[in-house]
Amino acid sequence: MLLTEKMKEDIFSPSERTIITYMFDKLELIRDKTTKQIAEETYTHPSTLIRIAKKLGYNGWIELKDDFLQEMEYVNSHFTDVDANYPFHEHDHLLNIANKMATLHQNTIKDTLSLLKYEDLQKATTLLNHAEEIKIFGINNNLILCHDFKAHMNRIGKRVSICNVDSEFEAASSDVRTVAIIISYSGESLVSHNILPLLQRRKTPIIALTSIGDNTLSKQADCVFRITTREKLYSKIGSFSSNNSIGFLLDVLYSCVFSKDYQKNLAYKIQISERYDHRKSTNKVMEEE
Repeated sequence: MLLTEKMKEDIFSPSERTIITYMFDKLELIRDKTTKQIAEETYTHPSTLIRIAKKLGYNGWIELKDDFLQEMEYVNSHFTDVDANYPFHEHDHLLNIANKMATLHQNTIKDTLSLLKYEDLQKATTLLNHAEEIKIFGINNNLILCHDFKAHMNRIGKRVSICNVDSEFEAASSDVRTVAIIISYSGESLVSHNILPLLQRRKTPIIALTSIGDNTLSKQADCVFRITTREKLYSKIGSFSSNNSIGFLLDVLYSCVFSKDYQKNLAYKIQISERYDHRKSTNKVMEEE
């Protein structure tokens, strides 16, 4: 759940609600204000701000304020020209639909990139590079997106399994030499709940691809990559944005693993392709030398 959604829950006193309303109304103005200044402007006591932070699971006001401003900045950025749930309308011209879909995809990539953290990317790259086996878990719709990732990784000698059958058995048979990638937009799917305890019992490192905000998966994973979080769960034309975000993140992970031994991986991939890929083309752009 997003922090801003938690702040709208009915768990706050009238004075606490006054401060929360102030935070949404003033937004950027609160960045450099002290608890005393905010308390004076809202006719409350500084301790009220601390109580709000504690109710939301934070140690103090500064930690809450930083997360709030970061989340609001994300929510208000990138997707200003297109609605991820309804990117086109009933009477749009066909080429207009195409242009709107292009805008959606461009915004999605920028949005996903803005959520990447170097520390998580570095850790995930190391885990994947040293793993004896990589297992991917998720609902079927998400797992369909993973076949290109599997093919790419296989072609540089990395063993990848897409666990769409007997996922609990696959989790229970994992160990410290395995790396699990779990894909869940909500972070609360039955797949995540069922296999997380099994993977943790086996001490299997977990890489999560999930939405922003707190959820069960993000709390349990060793490193977390955030999927663009602009879509409703059901009220939408399609999962265009989240699917594009997942595909981009998988491409980034593959590319980072590839880069760890660039020349060796490139030579191995070309050698395998020359042996087994027998496609021909008269198009000069595609023609191999």
